[in-house]
Amino acid sequence: MTAPHKPGQNQLLNALPVADLKRLFPHLELVPMPIGECYSESGGKLKYAYFPTTSIVSLINVTENGATAEIANVGNEGMLGISLFMDGNATPCKSIVRAAGFGYKMKARVLMEEFNRAGVMERMLLRYTHALISQTSQTATCNLNHSLDQRLCRWMLLTLDRMPSNELIFAPELVVSMFGAGGEEVMEALRKLQQAGLISYRLGHITVLNRQGLEEQACECYSEIKMEFDRLHGLDFDWRPMPESIRTWSRASSSICAYL
Repeated sequence: MTAPHKPGQNQLLNALPVADLKRLFPHLELVPMPIGECYSESGGKLKYAYFPTTSIVSLINVTENGATAEIANVGNEGMLGISLFMDGNATPCKSIVRAAGFGYKMKARVLMEEFNRAGVMERMLLRYTHALISQTSQTATCNLNHSLDQRLCRWMLLTLDRMPSNELIFAPELVVSMFGAGGEEVMEALRKLQQAGLISYRLGHITVLNRQGLEEQACECYSEIKMEFDRLHGLDFDWRPMPESIRTWSRASSSICAYL
């Protein structure tokens, strides 16, 4: 660990009032999040919530015949473990680190205690759940309607938004599993982007050379997802308790995404 780390590198934790973050600080443990680390399998249950700072976690659906596709991803804009506060008993999707880095973990019990205070953390996490639902639905639309080239551009742009540089380091087999395509198809799409001068690619490593070009190649799904998270983090989180009727409605309407 060569650089200092702090909880504020995660945008959700950074949005908390100082008093709230100070109360939670003893319960936040900085942990490495290496590529390929799996935090939940389909049908499993998380023991911790994770707040990535420099890592990215893929949420992947796995079918009975072993086919896979990424349905969302979590970086420093969010957290892994909304099922913990949305009354989910299991996580039907698999969560696996696809960009190595660090994050903070918190025991499920602590997260639930904080959520049940009905303060800023509850309001913030429900709003984040809404943004995650939007990402999931937009990704499903993208996977169904757009080309592999466009989807790769979307993935690279969303990754760049969460990383400090234009260098993307990844495990090739994880990228293949995210897109539900064959390895040769993914490699061919990467070669096309390299020939167009948008990226430089070697096994497990992408350097983005022309971000504007990637944005022009990407489908509208990138801007739609980015807009929703920009809106989330542009909000001021009201410190006042949420009325019980609104709390009940918010939790019920968000429960469709409780497995993430």
